[in-house]
Amino acid sequence: MDNLTFRHSILLVEGLKVTPQSTYPVFILLLLAYIFIMVSNIGLIIMISTEKNLQHPMHLLFCNLPLNDIMGSTVVLPQLMQDILKEASERYITYVECVIQAYFVHVFAVACHYVLMIMAFDRYVAICNPLRYTSIMTNKMVLKLSALAWGLAIFLVTIMLGLTVRLSRCRYKIENPFCDNASLFKLSCENVSVNNVFGIIYTVIVFTLSLGSVFITYIKIATVCITSKNKALNSKAIKTCSTHIAVYLIMFVSCASFVFLHRFPEYSDSRKLASIMFHIVPPGLNPLVYGLQTKEIRDKIIQFWWRIKVNP
Repeated sequence: MDNLTFRHSILLVEGLKVTPQSTYPVFILLLLAYIFIMVSNIGLIIMISTEKNLQHPMHLLFCNLPLNDIMGSTVVLPQLMQDILKEASERYITYVECVIQAYFVHVFAVACHYVLMIMAFDRYVAICNPLRYTSIMTNKMVLKLSALAWGLAIFLVTIMLGLTVRLSRCRYKIENPFCDNASLFKLSCENVSVNNVFGIIYTVIVFTLSLGSVFITYIKIATVCITSKNKALNSKAIKTCSTHIAVYLIMFVSCASFVFLHRFPEYSDSRKLASIMFHIVPPGLNPLVYGLQTKEIRDKIIQFWWRIKVNP
């Protein structure tokens, strides 16, 4: 392979830096994490889609989250595990594959925020307008909200990656465990100020919309609960909102960690580890938090478990 072909079509990915002694233990840990993420998230989707008494707007909207978690883990972890077993000088990926990976990495990150935003809207309607809930949160509304969340994520990421792929390349090394937008535009020797500015605007838009809408939603819910002094309503609010808040905080802290560390080059190793954990921690914890905290799903899991014990 000549140098020109190598430089323009094949990239070298840094991957995960591990010592030779740690290669197999880290590989096994990542494999177990990936298996758990896939089994738990797919299991939740199957349970909600097959059980009629779980097919409520709240649960149907939640299905967007495990779908996104499956995508976010699959786009990173299999490639990462494969690279761990290779020498650092043999971790090749084509430019097209790298762009595709970066695209889905960013769609996953943005969709996390928007899916939790539409779930917050569902909680707001359920608690603040309970009598109109069934007329507002119809199947059609669920589809519209889901399409809005995914559509916004795809729209923003398409513009961002579009600005990156137009650049010429003079480098071939992805200095990150996997491909993302920043790693791609750093391959260019051109002026990338437009990419940097759009990246900042993109991050501000996503975080502002996400944090702002969730904060306003829960302020309104808290106001209704305080003014009504209805114990039944307050109990319902705590049960239905605690799960959503827990999932949101897990996602937000994981995402904010590596975005924050991006601004400090001296902590590049910590940032790289945080970026990997973002594709492991929320996808692994979300089904646990949601499954164990939601009574209907918890009861179905217990019933299924007893069925297995009685009829092994």
